[in-house]
Amino acid sequence: MSDAHLTPELLAQLRSWEGRSETLHDEITAAPVRNLSATLDRDDPLPARGTELPPLWHWLYFLPGHRQGEIGVDGHAKRGGFLPPVPLPRRMWAGGRLQWHAPLRVGDEVERKSTIASVTHKAGRTGDLVFVLVRHEVSNAQGVALTEEHDIVYRAAAQPGDPVPAPQPAPGDAAWSREIVPDDVLLFRYSALTFNGHRIHYDRKYVTEVEGYPGLIVHGPLIATLLVDLARRQTSGAKLASFSFRAVRPTFDLHPFRVNGQPAADGRSAQLWAQDHEGWLTMQAEATFR
Repeated sequence: MSDAHLTPELLAQLRSWEGRSETLHDEITAAPVRNLSATLDRDDPLPARGTELPPLWHWLYFLPGHRQGEIGVDGHAKRGGFLPPVPLPRRMWAGGRLQWHAPLRVGDEVERKSTIASVTHKAGRTGDLVFVLVRHEVSNAQGVALTEEHDIVYRAAAQPGDPVPAPQPAPGDAAWSREIVPDDVLLFRYSALTFNGHRIHYDRKYVTEVEGYPGLIVHGPLIATLLVDLARRQTSGAKLASFSFRAVRPTFDLHPFRVNGQPAADGRSAQLWAQDHEGWLTMQAEATFR
């Protein structure tokens, strides 16, 4: 997809998507839970009906079911449909905010209502940026279990000589830390589990030659899941009440990276972050516990 000039008329058309909603239904089945547990290198008991779904693992459900003929050159569905048809080629999951109200469990029949909350435009140093905010409510038979705000950013294609944002050093006071090796198998397994066809995560020729990145990009949701997983490994029995995260810098498959955490003194919250092999901050997050 080539870049298009975002005229006031086009931006008004994109903003007309605000308020649109869709409702999807699914069932929390055991197989995705078992397979993500294996992907994260966990030794969990086999999930059965009634097993509580770990936080962020709802991303294994309500997956896109677009037919092959509806897929664009980047591996995503072609522009349009529920999301506005933003004519910028690079699309990334920029962050999100989640609150848990009640557990989801294996065997639950679930519903997700999604609404386009806002479409905003900014002119960045490397061209146009369009931010789409989507709000989700996930419910089971007992009512709303989870509310989520999902930030999507669309960017212009990379150009030679584009300014590179100055990297931000990661905090140095981690009480919790784990090294992650983002090899091709890890990225493939997560893409498969989330039915994510975006080629930046598995097609090295495409991501380097078309989108201009140095290597395969580690999924933002995978890094967020690894941050929450780190907190789960370090806290015994604590239940997540809320989680917010923001992608700061892309993480590539070329080197190991680290997920880190620092709990508050009262144990009711934790600062979480990811850093690359050079110590630069790649994701910031905060978790609160019940």
